[in-house]
Amino acid sequence: MSDKKDILNSDDISLLAGQRLMVGFEGVELNLELKALIRDIKVAGIILFAINIKSAAQVKELCKSAQDYAKSCNLPPLFIAIDQEGGKVARLKKPDFTEFQGNPYIKDIDDAKNFATIVARELKSVNINMNFAPVMDFIPEPKDIPNIDDLRGNFESIMINRAFHGTPENVAKLGSCVIDTFQKSGIMAVAKHFPGIGRTTRDSHLELPILGQREADRKLMELSDLIPFKAAIKSNVAGIMLSHILYSALDNELPASLSYNIAKRLLRDEMGYQGVVMTDDLDMKAIKFDIPTSIKHILNAEVDIALICHKGAAIETAFNEIKTLIATDEKFYQKAIESSQRIDSLKRRYLDNML
Repeated sequence: MSDKKDILNSDDISLLAGQRLMVGFEGVELNLELKALIRDIKVAGIILFAINIKSAAQVKELCKSAQDYAKSCNLPPLFIAIDQEGGKVARLKKPDFTEFQGNPYIKDIDDAKNFATIVARELKSVNINMNFAPVMDFIPEPKDIPNIDDLRGNFESIMINRAFHGTPENVAKLGSCVIDTFQKSGIMAVAKHFPGIGRTTRDSHLELPILGQREADRKLMELSDLIPFKAAIKSNVAGIMLSHILYSALDNELPASLSYNIAKRLLRDEMGYQGVVMTDDLDMKAIKFDIPTSIKHILNAEVDIALICHKGAAIETAFNEIKTLIATDEKFYQKAIESSQRIDSLKRRYLDNML
């Protein structure tokens, strides 16, 4: 028993576990809560929301002090992420930051490049290094998918105000331009929400949306939803975020964020993505499992990072569950080593000056 306890409390296991988490916190400065997340949980990164933002100067100091604190604890530099899509989902606002109308208003490459150039510059100016963007979800119209029956029907996609409009190829072209521009500017892009939620009408913040056998048919997805994500992979996108949607034709039990069939078999094995894969926020009501069960599915699916965006016991519970699994199960330990290598590689690629 003491041997097991020693393993669980070892620095190596704790770091392997903590680097599988990105978390939210309360406050606008390096406070005791944030220090504990960095020092004790050893998180891979933090996520900023409106509650963490007062001004450009304040955000810049918050991010710098968090990175300095991680370094003082002899820990890797932090991913510091935000949702800055433009339009409906943009945490940084006037007067300190440029506000954009969002993806539906990006009509061509020039628009995409202008948006991404300005956003990247403003994120870098306040020490944010990762953007949970672009949305690569495709909203289907009958004319956009030749030789496929119309599956749209009379509905309005939950992503109507957040997705690029047009064909899958147009989404791929504009999204890839945003990714390339972000990453050439030193900002890690995260393409979301794999494998695509454009046909979804229900909000995963509130419930578990389900796409039936016909809506999530693999042939249909190959001709539509997956095209933008293939382009993102070709652009060497830093991260891909999984959706909290259940795709019955791909996995009739687990949403994409917990699914071995989707995260491992489809995204990694079939589509060849070897970068960092992360869940959407595990605090969303779409996730019906408790945290230990969710974490076990996430690790089994070889998902690198679990997002827990709100203060609470879930963060420590997840950390302890990850430690237990990788300390007591050789399969999970080996997967943790591989995941650690992907996370470390990404940090070296973008945060090398902090190592």
